[in-house]
Amino acid sequence: MTTRAELLRRLVDPDAVVVFDGAMGTMLYQRGVFINQCYDELSLRAPDLVRGIHEEYVRAGAEVLETNSFGANRFKLAHFGLAQEVGVINRAAARVAREAAGDVALVAGAVGPLGVRLEPYGPTSFDEAREAFEEQISALRDGGADCIILETFADLEEITQAVHAARTVAPSLPLIAQMTVDVEGVTVFGATPEDLGSALDALGADIIGLNCSVGPQIILEALEKMASVTRRKLSAMPNAGMPREIGGRKMYMASPEYMATYARHLLQAGAKVIGGCCGTTPTHIRAMVEGIRPLVPRLAKARTDGRREGGDGSAIAVGERAAPARHPGVEPVPLAERSKWGRKIATGAFVTSVEIVPPRGVDASRMLEDVRALKAAGVDAVNVPDGPRAQSRMGAMMTSLLIEQQVGIETVCHYACRDRNLLGMLSDLLGASAMGLRNLLVITGDPPKMGPYPDATAVFDIDAIGLTNLVRNLNRGLDPGGHPIGQPTRYVIGVGVNPAAIDPALERRRFAYKVEAGAEFAITQPVFDPRQLERFLREAEETRIPIVAGIWPLVSLRNAEFLANEVPGVVVPAEILDRMRRANERSSEHAVAEGIAIAREMLTLVRDEVQGVQVSAPFGKVALALQVVA
Repeated sequence: MTTRAELLRRLVDPDAVVVFDGAMGTMLYQRGVFINQCYDELSLRAPDLVRGIHEEYVRAGAEVLETNSFGANRFKLAHFGLAQEVGVINRAAARVAREAAGDVALVAGAVGPLGVRLEPYGPTSFDEAREAFEEQISALRDGGADCIILETFADLEEITQAVHAARTVAPSLPLIAQMTVDVEGVTVFGATPEDLGSALDALGADIIGLNCSVGPQIILEALEKMASVTRRKLSAMPNAGMPREIGGRKMYMASPEYMATYARHLLQAGAKVIGGCCGTTPTHIRAMVEGIRPLVPRLAKARTDGRREGGDGSAIAVGERAAPARHPGVEPVPLAERSKWGRKIATGAFVTSVEIVPPRGVDASRMLEDVRALKAAGVDAVNVPDGPRAQSRMGAMMTSLLIEQQVGIETVCHYACRDRNLLGMLSDLLGASAMGLRNLLVITGDPPKMGPYPDATAVFDIDAIGLTNLVRNLNRGLDPGGHPIGQPTRYVIGVGVNPAAIDPALERRRFAYKVEAGAEFAITQPVFDPRQLERFLREAEETRIPIVAGIWPLVSLRNAEFLANEVPGVVVPAEILDRMRRANERSSEHAVAEGIAIAREMLTLVRDEVQGVQVSAPFGKVALALQVVA
């Protein structure tokens, strides 16, 4: 009978075939564990359930069991209030798998992505990511894992930190590193299978490969391309096809026979470690084991110098091929040449803009009439917010293009991360650039629960810092994966900043990150206390970029109280509320006049400290905004 020692030898033997198990999550779901629960915690709460599934895979012929710990890192566990339980959950997952494996199977400590975006497209630093991976992998090691498997990664930067973490805290354990690709055969960041093969080869994992994706055919095609750039041992663990919803449940439609057929294809394509991902049951694994049993693994042609032969006859040492160099991109178009707004920002000229909220329906005639009035008054640009306060209105990009094409005045288009995933943002930005949009204000976006549709879901694939990085790269002619897109975009990149933030240190730190990411100007939240703005500018002096002050003409006491109490990030001092209260007691006309006076005072007080002003048009009243900037 095969022993653990023999299995470990075969796992790292470049020519030996080893079979992994299938999908723990699918099996738990079939047992009635719904997705609102923490699956990783079940190794503690229901160890018998998890152990029983492991044992089914052993009986099906699996030689390696993956621990029930795919999402057991501090970031994902935090959603369930379990961030402090990383160690105990991972040790339990390894222990339960070890009990099921006995001496007839190995235990692979399963580690998935952190579930957060890493720099430069998110707030999590590389050091923070590596610490989280080290914490999880250490616990899996201590729980008895024989090897570590990193799986379903889409970001090469993230898996790089995971590999470094594994080599730091578990250097003696064999390491498998697997990426996932989409229906196009590339990652969400645009990395090709060749990119993945070269990069993972250079990182030094013992086994590299692909898992999950949309089914075995896509994995097979991608693996064939990966095999052309590496001589490391390859792994392939596809989903059982694409899921369909049947009776409220997600069902994977690829039959065991179909998976067995593709297991043979994968083996012939060079995979030596084969298993299954989502939807793959013990029945699928049993069929895959029987399907590949008759095959004799293809041996690589040996050379007398101990190196393996490449497809062109050249000698390639294992690990010799370097990761693909990131394309350096092109020089961005100079700021002054991108737009009129950009030229004023670049030359230090004072800019004026008025914020107009997009219409609720499809009729934009009134808004366009207001915009014509702004153009006639000499305003430099129109600020177009993107779903402010999670309201449903005409899209900011389409509204901006409508304004520019029909009125001929530039816009500063607000673009929120809330409603789009990374691919959707990329598509929007490329299309808007082709249509001539030039000025962006990149914002994270208000959460849906603030608006009238609290059941709507938010995406937040990346935040404003990550999106600023993305736009800067597009301006250099590069997509998120560092691949050339041809002609670069010509965006003038703006960001939001709140001088009156509740946590000033955090706001300054995020502002510094935005500047580092490529921000070229910033627009503040409405300023009602110039002392707060002056303090912020003084404390952020080292990361100063041109600042455009937000000014809001109050129209009533109720308006002032609403801003003070219900709009995040806006601070209305008590003395301003008192002034509006006294004016409101006289008449509504006096309140409007007092609001205009306050706004003009704010502009006068901050003008020497900033490079421009954005005046809001409260309730669409453009005439009030013009009284401030006139």
